[in-house]
Amino acid sequence: MNAVGHEAEGRRIVVALATYNEIENLPGLVDEILRVLPEADIFVVDDNSPDGTGRWCDDRAATAPRLHCLHRPGKQGLGSATLAAMRWALDHSYDVIVTMDADWSHDPRFLAELVSGTRAADVAVGSRYCEHGAIEGWPLPRRVMSRVMNSLSRLLLRLPVRDSSGAFRAYRVAAIRSIELSRVQAAGYSYLEEIIWHLHRAGATFVEVPITFHQRRAGESKINFREALSKMSTVARLTVTRSTDGIR
Repeated sequence: MNAVGHEAEGRRIVVALATYNEIENLPGLVDEILRVLPEADIFVVDDNSPDGTGRWCDDRAATAPRLHCLHRPGKQGLGSATLAAMRWALDHSYDVIVTMDADWSHDPRFLAELVSGTRAADVAVGSRYCEHGAIEGWPLPRRVMSRVMNSLSRLLLRLPVRDSSGAFRAYRVAAIRSIELSRVQAAGYSYLEEIIWHLHRAGATFVEVPITFHQRRAGESKINFREALSKMSTVARLTVTRSTDGIR
């Protein structure tokens, strides 16, 4: 697979999308990403979606050289898909990798601001909980649970951001190169807290960019009780590691 270089102010950018059954969302999202961030490539990691998401990606890539797709044999989780995309960005000498959900919960109109954020910091986090950040369409219980989990993660792990559980981020690839991706153990959504934890320990800098988070446009959410338990387990594991290391 050959990467096609596209530059923004001299930097090569790739937007990574992890997909499983997103055929109702992906075509329009790819078009919008290419419209608002014309200098970027797109890398899709598809976990053998039975709805044809991967087949669509291959068909579109045949006429859109900036679109690339990695096919995996089965559903392996958001974290492992994102780490695969990060390794691909490292191997293909990109300067910035942007991660976002493939269901329109992350609005592409914020892409340019996120990428610009990596001029001043190693990681720009699309934040629902910084000033001017917002959430649309969530019921109150989900809002409360998200707030509680983010507050606990920040308190227990000393994370430097208010929104550590959102996937809408831009990373300098050089910062990713400074950590060992193989040490990120979480395969699901809890990788979101874990990779910030590793980057923070490695001395990375962060900035939060306010975004408005939306409910997915179509399809079913991948978040479930098992993912919630995994997230709590990951935070507990990292808290113990931090305590053992004697880091305050």
